[in-house]
Amino acid sequence: MTTPNIRNVPTQAVFIDRDGTIGGSDKIEYPGEMQLFDGVAESISTLSQHGFKLFGFTNQPGITAGHSTVEAFQQEMKHFGIEHTYVCPHPAHEQCKCRKPRPDMLIQAAEDHQLKLEQCIVIGDRWSDMVAARAAGCLCALVMTGAGMRAMEEDRFRWDTMEADYVATDFNDAVKWIVQRRVQPMQE
Repeated sequence: MTTPNIRNVPTQAVFIDRDGTIGGSDKIEYPGEMQLFDGVAESISTLSQHGFKLFGFTNQPGITAGHSTVEAFQQEMKHFGIEHTYVCPHPAHEQCKCRKPRPDMLIQAAEDHQLKLEQCIVIGDRWSDMVAARAAGCLCALVMTGAGMRAMEEDRFRWDTMEADYVATDFNDAVKWIVQRRVQPMQE
């Protein structure tokens, strides 16, 4: 389902959350443990074939606890076909500037890669993905895998002043929406 305020602008890049969005569950799974959902590898390839720049962005507090490294997450995402991944290694209580729902990972990627964030789309399963997207000026697609149902129900109060631009059954559905926007842009 779409909302009536979708902007009709070309999309430069897609920012992709990890856990619960492209695989795994609503829990953190470390590199080497997470399995992609069915069809996700092909959907990532479809985005690349359509010329979208692909970026991962993920909160991974287990890094600070010594369970993994930023580099391990970046390498895994590269293996999945996502060239650049921005990782916040901090737990929520540290109140760092890079942790979602803050938009700093998106802003940093835009600076590093000369992106116009209003021409980017975020795909995620959590309220924090949607809030980060809006704070950066991006469009956003909420997937109903991982924590998606919780984002729409229990956590709705955290982002009740906004709507996702698209609510997708899963990552593959979100990719179809993004590709369709490129092929036949929505009318305002």
